[in-house]
Amino acid sequence: MSIRDVLQAVQDRRDELAALTADLIRIPTVNPPGENYRDCAEFVGERLRRRGFDIAYVRAEGTPGDSDRYPRWNVIARKEGAQPGPCVHFNSHIDVVEAGAGWTRDPFGGQIEDGKVYGRGACDMKGGLAASIIAAEAFIDLMPGFPGAIEISGTADEESGGYGGVAYLAGKGFFSKPRVDHVIIPEPLNKDCICLGHRGVWWAKIETKGRIAHGSMPFLGDCAVRHMGAVLNAFECELIPALAARRTAMPVIPPGARSSTLNINSIHGGQGEDHDGLPSPCVPDSARMVIDRRFLMEEKIEDVKAEVIGILDRLARERKDFAYAIEDLFEVQPTMTDREAPVVQAVAGGIREVMGQEPSYVVSPGTYDQKHVDRIGRLKDCIAYGPGILDLAHQPDEYVGIDDMVDSARVMARALHELLEGGGKA
Repeated sequence: MSIRDVLQAVQDRRDELAALTADLIRIPTVNPPGENYRDCAEFVGERLRRRGFDIAYVRAEGTPGDSDRYPRWNVIARKEGAQPGPCVHFNSHIDVVEAGAGWTRDPFGGQIEDGKVYGRGACDMKGGLAASIIAAEAFIDLMPGFPGAIEISGTADEESGGYGGVAYLAGKGFFSKPRVDHVIIPEPLNKDCICLGHRGVWWAKIETKGRIAHGSMPFLGDCAVRHMGAVLNAFECELIPALAARRTAMPVIPPGARSSTLNINSIHGGQGEDHDGLPSPCVPDSARMVIDRRFLMEEKIEDVKAEVIGILDRLARERKDFAYAIEDLFEVQPTMTDREAPVVQAVAGGIREVMGQEPSYVVSPGTYDQKHVDRIGRLKDCIAYGPGILDLAHQPDEYVGIDDMVDSARVMARALHELLEGGGKA
């Protein structure tokens, strides 16, 4: 058998690929809170067990959100080859965001229509998971004497940071050598694009402090919301324009994300609104803001933080009674795999053969689980590549094209052949 036979076998399983995607969508693994993880993990695990994979179910106990009601279950399937060699790992997250409003179809119906599979998670990223399964099964069926090993994982909580999924598993050695050599994450970034990595992120909570008083006599208090307004004004007039002027050599898409960015993720001041009736007349003594700062390979995390703290310290000098507190929520360093890395070259070769065109090399504006493979697993030979259009993720009537899944699965199968039969070394 040749690799062309494998690619044809993937093509012949088009209907099976669509049906598998639909079945995965019908398991509503909504995060938060983290529903039905075990059901989805077992669905994947049982299918691959029947194909000769060894199956492990790993609960990420003690991670954010994990509880007996919503346990963070992950599945890792491994198929050993006929002789020693490298291991290629396909990692997909099984969690999806809430459906939200605006759907014209059942968000968890897995409807197949006009060459598309519809449903929450169709492109982000159950279509990618299904494509990796079909690619691996076709490869194993036609090339049973392959060297090395193939792994497929379905992991939890990527939509909320990946700490109950890939981060936990990476800490346990599941994404490190000598167990794994190459990782492909089938995120939806278009079937002709290879995603090399992502920008960095720093989330922080800023609190401005004041003094409570009667709302009819605000001069007897100190309004924390007004202090926060000064912070917002400094961000708007100084920091955000400065960030927009910075450009990166990273091939981030869309082009607007090639600059540093700051998003005000949330802001709250004074009394909460989780009650009926009118509020009481008080000067607010606290205001809180959460910021989402995305930064570039050219920036250092220390400088990113110092820039914000410098503004706060200046306001403390300039404004009477200005006081603040700042708390780190989490941070992720930028990451970018070298274009000459084995997994990049293998997928690039697959795109050329399957689609007859040169691949585009991109970087994601937001983070995904490559951050944990890189920083915790210390494994650099990792990319995102999969079917689907990123703009459709988290949208009503989300879908994935069946032909796109087939083409991506053929590219994955071709990459397996290159990395295993070609003895790809990281």
